[in-house]
Amino acid sequence: MAKEQRQVDAITDMERDFAQWYTDVCTKAELIGYTSVKGMYILRPYGYAIWENIQRALDDRFKETGHCNVSMPMLIPESLLQREKDHIEGFAPECAWVTVGGSEKLEERLCVRPTSETLFCEHWSKVVHSWRDLPMLYNQWCSVMRWEKTTRPFLRHREFLWQEGHTLHATAEEAIEETERMLEVYADVLENLLAMPVVRGVKTDKEKFAGAERTYTLECMMHDRKALQNGTSHYFGDGFAKAFDISFSDKDNQRRAPFETSWGITTRTIGGLIMTHGDNRGLVLPPRVAPVQAVIIPVAQHKPGVLDAASALRDRLQAAGIRAKLDDSDNSPGWKFAEHEMKGVPLRVEIGPKDIEKAQCGLARRDTGEKTFAPLSELEQAAQNLLEEIQSNLFAQAKKNLEEHTFDITTPEEAKAIAEGEGGFLRSKWCGSRECEEAMKERAGVSSRCIPFQQRGTEGTCPVCGKKCETDIYWGIAY
Repeated sequence: MAKEQRQVDAITDMERDFAQWYTDVCTKAELIGYTSVKGMYILRPYGYAIWENIQRALDDRFKETGHCNVSMPMLIPESLLQREKDHIEGFAPECAWVTVGGSEKLEERLCVRPTSETLFCEHWSKVVHSWRDLPMLYNQWCSVMRWEKTTRPFLRHREFLWQEGHTLHATAEEAIEETERMLEVYADVLENLLAMPVVRGVKTDKEKFAGAERTYTLECMMHDRKALQNGTSHYFGDGFAKAFDISFSDKDNQRRAPFETSWGITTRTIGGLIMTHGDNRGLVLPPRVAPVQAVIIPVAQHKPGVLDAASALRDRLQAAGIRAKLDDSDNSPGWKFAEHEMKGVPLRVEIGPKDIEKAQCGLARRDTGEKTFAPLSELEQAAQNLLEEIQSNLFAQAKKNLEEHTFDITTPEEAKAIAEGEGGFLRSKWCGSRECEEAMKERAGVSSRCIPFQQRGTEGTCPVCGKKCETDIYWGIAY
């Protein structure tokens, strides 16, 4: 029992110290490991398995929309980066450079890719000639490096995994349509796989991606009511194409510059998953993304027939398409309960000698802790029903948190009081002025999160300057 108690006590209460609770979950649930280089983490098997499920869901959707996977180099010559001024200025503080190869100093510095727009553009300048070559619909799964000063597991790594989509189109309309379509792909995965409700919107000019004409974003609310940007999609216009001399002959044989998009989502999504659904017992995983959806715990497994019965339950669940695991280790059942709860396994299936006699098994939900019993003959259907209920409940809980902690504000002082108190998303009107946007940061300590797609169409006043305006904007404290 002492071992079980230590396992639970290893996680700090989120109400006492949310940051430490988060770190505890990352390490104690065996998602991540530290290395000797600050900000460069190991994704342990369980953490990587979650990423694989996210990756698989996204990759399937990318291919359904006609995209092909490619692989670009990880090193970018400095002269290539310099060809798009706004882009390099935006990333300059985070660039890591290679200056020596073997024992020789390089003639030109090479940047370890923070993102790959310039590499795709250089390639397209060589292979795009005619309107028949368009659209180019590419995606890359890779790691990138950004030399962050402050690092946290999943949320801010110096090296992290992601996918970066890059596309090229004949018209601005096609490119904008692509940008919006891919944002919706992200929203679908976040809401339907990860049970994370999103606010869809557009970033202000101040917050948009370096070199983009327009950045679309998905903003999610964490359990502590802070915001996490979770997937962005960028419309570049023809700026990159002109900077890299990309052109094509249209149907009238006229030379034109194409229009570009870029979109990406990273392993920080796992951090969002933890902070959206986790509790004081540890990780809570939505069934659709959980590496293990159901764990079978044999009770009194030393008694005849118990392990055989537990193995049979695992085989039946796996045959029904459920990701099931049997824990037949020599730890006590109580220790196993705490261990798999901490790892967020959605459903626990228990079977012991008395259950075998009654031809039943116990089913315990991770989200509510509720335990029920099901006849062994109905196991598959009962498990599938509970997994769907857990998935729906987690989304409903997260949506309730988002709706109940979205507040309308009319002054910076009101915004500051809420942000420093209960926390949440702060919605107001905005005149569109960068000065007012910066004043909200200075006076209320909040940044603009997005101009939501869903506008109320009502008139109000900007909280800073008092000017009459109709544009809704969301503010918040963000990770």
